[in-house]
Amino acid sequence: MKKIFSYAMMLAAGSLAFISCDADRDSNPTLETPAAGTFVLNSPVYGTALVDLLISNSIALSWSQPQFTSSNAPVTANYEIQLSNAGTFTKAYNAELEDNTGADYIVLDETYTSCKVDVPASKIATALQTLNGWATDNTVFENGITLTVRVRAFVQNATFEVLAEVLSNEVTVNALPYYVELKSADPDIWYLIGGDIGAGGWTSDVPTGSLPLQTVADFEYDTKTGFGNITWTGYLGGNGFKIKHTLDSWDEQIGQGSAFGAFVKNDGGSSNISVPAAGYYTITVDTKALDAVADKDDCSAAVTVEAYTGTPDVFAGMCISGDFNGWGDTDMTPAHTYAGAVNHDWFATVTLDGAQGIKFKEPGSWDYNTGGPITETQDGSYFGYGTNNGDNIYPAAGTYLVIYNDITRYYRFILQ
Repeated sequence: MKKIFSYAMMLAAGSLAFISCDADRDSNPTLETPAAGTFVLNSPVYGTALVDLLISNSIALSWSQPQFTSSNAPVTANYEIQLSNAGTFTKAYNAELEDNTGADYIVLDETYTSCKVDVPASKIATALQTLNGWATDNTVFENGITLTVRVRAFVQNATFEVLAEVLSNEVTVNALPYYVELKSADPDIWYLIGGDIGAGGWTSDVPTGSLPLQTVADFEYDTKTGFGNITWTGYLGGNGFKIKHTLDSWDEQIGQGSAFGAFVKNDGGSSNISVPAAGYYTITVDTKALDAVADKDDCSAAVTVEAYTGTPDVFAGMCISGDFNGWGDTDMTPAHTYAGAVNHDWFATVTLDGAQGIKFKEPGSWDYNTGGPITETQDGSYFGYGTNNGDNIYPAAGTYLVIYNDITRYYRFILQ
């Protein structure tokens, strides 16, 4: 019978072999691809013993520094760890593909710059579950698996272009994995920013400078990428706006092309999106279709800005009411305050001590009150869609930035 033990117990048994990362300096180095066999992944210290991933904290790996320059002058290399339980590395698992049939290895999602790392055992178990799609019956793991490990080293330039790369040798680890319940990816969210958003100041402050688009009720988002349709309905004053993917970067953005209705992706020289007349509009982005569009190309098939045909009620105020305030009125703040704005997005910060019921309502009245079930995201935040006189909303304890749209009745609790 093979001995099963926690790798953490091996730390006192000895240290891993480690080849120095020291490098000679050279005043005029030339970048080159290291020769095969010169990049060495060291054999693990635990030999053929069976490593139980469930009770181990991490698995330590170390390797030599590849010589990426003609005289081994210092250069920053990046390292990624690749895992296979088939003993082959012919097709990598790709999370963006619908079908990964034939994939026999997976790349861990963290990149390292050190020649010695402690890889969390839970990360390895999750990667193996993702690659293999094992069922919940853990008897398949009784005798463990032979895990084959190799490392890819590469050098990039400032635009992340790979200039040189090399693969290490392969080493094996006898591992006892466990079933991991994989979570679906959260919906992929983009942000509105510009003169028609918040205070009109083009800032990354949420929601007074940048406003997250909303998920669509009952829409089935891609479980691996989170791609799908996101939307927003509200008043646009004609002051211009853009759509960007992350708060602190303009690398991924949507702007206006030759005219309104023509939109371009990731073109920093694009115009602001300017509606033909002030009024109510619905903005919709198909993030799956957008992902397939190349930089600076027309993305009008993935983005629409259409006139909204309804006549929304305009509220002078909006409140949060619930167990946390004795079902009184806690005022929310209007998000859109630029000159000429007609606000329909509201926000407030609330702290909940437990699973306390909440609703959104107009001040001093229960004629308009919304609630309903919520969906939790992987970072501990929540979103949902209210119905009038709906059920109470029950987020977990915590402090949240709460955003509410009184037209769509979409609400979002962003964990702070």
